[in-house]
Amino acid sequence: MTKAKYKRVVLKLSGEALSGKKGFGIDENTITKISNEIKRLNEIGVEVAIVVGGGNFWRGRSSKGMDRTTSDYMGMLGTVINALALQDALETMGVITRVQTAIEMRQIAEPYIRRRAIRHLEKGRVVIFAAGSGNPYFTTDTAAALRAAEIEADVMLLAKKGVDGVYDSDPRENISAKKFEHLRYIDVLNLGLGVMDSTATSLCMDNKIPLIVFGIDSPDNILNVVLGEKIGTEIKED
Repeated sequence: MTKAKYKRVVLKLSGEALSGKKGFGIDENTITKISNEIKRLNEIGVEVAIVVGGGNFWRGRSSKGMDRTTSDYMGMLGTVINALALQDALETMGVITRVQTAIEMRQIAEPYIRRRAIRHLEKGRVVIFAAGSGNPYFTTDTAAALRAAEIEADVMLLAKKGVDGVYDSDPRENISAKKFEHLRYIDVLNLGLGVMDSTATSLCMDNKIPLIVFGIDSPDNILNVVLGEKIGTEIKED
C-alpha cells in the first residue's frame, strides 16, 4: 500500500480552480479530475478535509457600492454551491462525503461541529467545510487555516490555479520572477508575498501548521504532494 507523508490534511481549493478554462461557474471535467485525486487520497487512508472558495460565482471585494457584510455573505453562499457540487462528484465515485457549513442550512448540510468533523474523518469520510468561517471580513484562506488548527491537521495544502508555487513577483507578469522552494511564515509577512491574507498567514504561523502551495492545473499534484514529493513551495517555521 502506498505510504502517505501526512495522515490528516486540509485542502484549500479556490472557486476558480473548479471553473477550469471557463473562468466562471463549475466545469464538470475539472471537478471530476479533482474529485478523482481526492478519492485516491481517501483510498490510501489519508483523512481529507476541504475548504472551498466561491470566487467562481462571486468576489465580494470587487462589488463596488455594496455593503461589505452583505457582499461577504453572498460569497459564503457561493462556497456552499461549490461544496455541494464537489460532494456530488465525490459520492458519484463512491466516496462518502459530508458537507458542514459555518452558516446553518440544515436541509442541505450539517452545521459545523468540530468533534463531529473529526469523527467523520476518523471514519474515512471526506469533510467539506463551506461558508468560510461564517463571518464577514474573513477570507476562505483564513477559514482554512482556522479549520486546520481546529481539527489538528498535519498540513494545509493550498492549491492555486495558474501558478505552481510562491514567487517574489507575479510570474505571469515578470518572466524573471524567482520561485521559492522553502519559506518561513515570517518571511511571507515581511516580504509581503501574496500567498494568503495576513490573518491566515499569522494563524498558520502561530499554530505551527505547515503549508504547501502548489498548482492545481495538474490535479495529480494533490496526491503527489501528500506522498511527499517536492512540489511547489513549502512554508513552515524552522
